[in-house]
Amino acid sequence: MKKQKSLPFDFVLEQLQQLHPLVKPMFGCHAIYIGEEMMLVLRKKKNIDSDNGVWLASAKDHHKELKKILPSLRSISIFGTGESGWQIIPEDSDHFEEEVRAVCDLILKRDPRIGKIIASKKRPSI
Repeated sequence: MKKQKSLPFDFVLEQLQQLHPLVKPMFGCHAIYIGEEMMLVLRKKKNIDSDNGVWLASAKDHHKELKKILPSLRSISIFGTGESGWQIIPEDSDHFEEEVRAVCDLILKRDPRIGKIIASKKRPSI
C-alpha cells in the first residue's frame, strides 16, 4: 500500500473549506482547486531548493498589485529567470502564514487575480 503524503500548510484547506476545495497531487506537491480553477500549489519537499511554500496561479499583469498586499511574493526559481504566471510566498518568509491567509481571503472573495483554468492534456476520445 502506497503511503499518502501529509498535506503541508493544512491551514489553507481549513480557511478555504466553505468553497469545497479539491486537492490533487501534482509532481510531489498538492494543487488546490476551487471548481475548475487551480488556485494554489502547496509545496514542501525535503532537502530541496528555496521554492517550498505556497504557489499562486496568477497572470503576470496582476503581480504588481498583488505584491502590494503580499510583499514576500516572488517568481518561482525552478522555472528559470524571468517572471512567470506562477508566483510563490516562500515558506521561509517572515510573514508566511499571514500572507497565505491574506491570499485565502482573496480567494474566498473570488478575487479574479488568483486562479487559472489549466488546460487538460488528455486526448479526446475517438
